[in-house]
Amino acid sequence: MSAASHEPDATEPTKERRGRREQARTLAWVALAIVITVFAVLNTNEVKVDWIVGSGHAPLIIVIAISLLVGILLTYFAERRASKRG
Repeated sequence: MSAASHEPDATEPTKERRGRREQARTLAWVALAIVITVFAVLNTNEVKVDWIVGSGHAPLIIVIAISLLVGILLTYFAERRASKRG
């Protein structure tokens, strides 16, 4: 009795390829986390912020983070609205 060998076809990804892709993705996330951490540490100075209804002082990293979140939310809702139209 001989064991039938199963050779992966072109549509079936190999474990090695998937492992490398996952390692690359993990490495990219770690690098991004390091860059964000360094960015946060370097931007702790207090800045004056003029809000719509007043003004105040906040750390620069908080201002940047809030701006990023607002941008992400606006992009999300704009894409959602565009997909409903099309």
